[in-house]
Amino acid sequence: MREFETSVQELKDQVLKAVAELAWEDRLATGVLDVPEQIVPGPEAKMRCCIYKERAVVSNRIKMAIGGDSSNPAMVEVMEVACDECPVTQIEVGPACRGCIATRCMHSCPKDAITIINHKAVIDHSKCITCGKCVSACPYGAIEKHQRPCERGCAPGAITMGEDKKAAIDVNKCIACGSCVYQCPFGAIMDKSYIVDVIQMLRGAARWDFRVYAVLAPSIAGQFAPAKLGQVVTGLKMLGFYDVAEVALGADMTAKAESEELVEKGKLLSSCCPAFVDYVEKNFPDLAPLISHTPSPMVMIGKRIKEKDPRARVVFVGPCVAKKREFQLGKTMGTIDCAITFEELYPLFESKGIDIESLEETPLDEASGFGRSFAHSGGVAAAVAEGLKEHEVTEEQFKLNAVSCSGIAACKAELMKMAKGIGDVNFIEGMACEGGCVQGAGILIRSPRNQVDVQKHAKEAQDRTILGALEADGLEAAKQ
Repeated sequence: MREFETSVQELKDQVLKAVAELAWEDRLATGVLDVPEQIVPGPEAKMRCCIYKERAVVSNRIKMAIGGDSSNPAMVEVMEVACDECPVTQIEVGPACRGCIATRCMHSCPKDAITIINHKAVIDHSKCITCGKCVSACPYGAIEKHQRPCERGCAPGAITMGEDKKAAIDVNKCIACGSCVYQCPFGAIMDKSYIVDVIQMLRGAARWDFRVYAVLAPSIAGQFAPAKLGQVVTGLKMLGFYDVAEVALGADMTAKAESEELVEKGKLLSSCCPAFVDYVEKNFPDLAPLISHTPSPMVMIGKRIKEKDPRARVVFVGPCVAKKREFQLGKTMGTIDCAITFEELYPLFESKGIDIESLEETPLDEASGFGRSFAHSGGVAAAVAEGLKEHEVTEEQFKLNAVSCSGIAACKAELMKMAKGIGDVNFIEGMACEGGCVQGAGILIRSPRNQVDVQKHAKEAQDRTILGALEADGLEAAKQ
């Protein structure tokens, strides 16, 4: 039994496993009502006030496990029944207030929300706009801003407190990065799952005469430890996948194309992270034309598989919530048929009783080390630099000045500079998740070791160039 990082992750796994078991047996319609009592048998509550509330939360999670609210365009949803424990976000004066005569807090407040009563600062919350200026002004650190974890973790500012004091997501600001899903300590926010769609695809393959391929993101390295990658590949084939491919090979295709596009345009924003692309389009529309027209690695590998096999259906397996939105976009040209996370693949194995640690290994070795390095911050920029090198583009012809942004805050800073014409950066690698895909919202294991595992995975293919990987796959464009 896997030891999960949090009880929230464990509950998510239990729900997904139960839903998957019913989906395999085609009993979702009749069996789903029994799941809450199976997971929360009682009589004592383990996480909330009573077993009835725990079961209500499980019911909400079941709904998300089978696709969520189809009328809600957001990829993550707030489960209102679970969102009731966090204090209201506000600024408060603590006991460290000394009643100083400088009253910098009062003078810094733009809304006159602070007064001095009995030599102590007092905040009128009906006037306070939680700007935080008084927090910075207090020399004693006596004023603190208490913010809900989901709000604090949402860099695009898409989460606010609704009138009912529950979290509310603004779909016009949300970039589906999934940070709030991980940050919420009560598990009140969950990403929609398409695990049932994948199962139905696998069950219907023979009947409808198509073949289901799994494409694995390079950040999978170490995620199912102690099982090895080759054992995970074998497990996928036991689930019914016809074959398995590396998204890193798609990254090699992307690196080659983006390096060519960069030389042609002179300035470029990477297209690999769909959350970053969404952030640029929503917050820096004037820079949107600089987003690379090269499809993401996921789309590239899906396109390649379908060129080889017209009967193919392709499922992306990775660490990313935003990929669930990306595969549904028209610009992906139907190259990917579904997307799930590592968190969702694990219960798929459990639902069929597959112990991947006991399996023989099936080799999966297609990509270059540069393609595999896309999984961590800096990997895309390094691959583009290699692409220029392999195309024999000299510094005299084009000098790459790239910056790798880890997290939306870092992306925002670099985008603002570019928008104002500050600096000479001509390539921005944007990653919505801090550290890159290795720390995505849908990973199984969250550890600094994730980057080490990916680097080790990349090192195993260090003797293979980008063009060498593409030529081995038979791509004619790589030979030109």
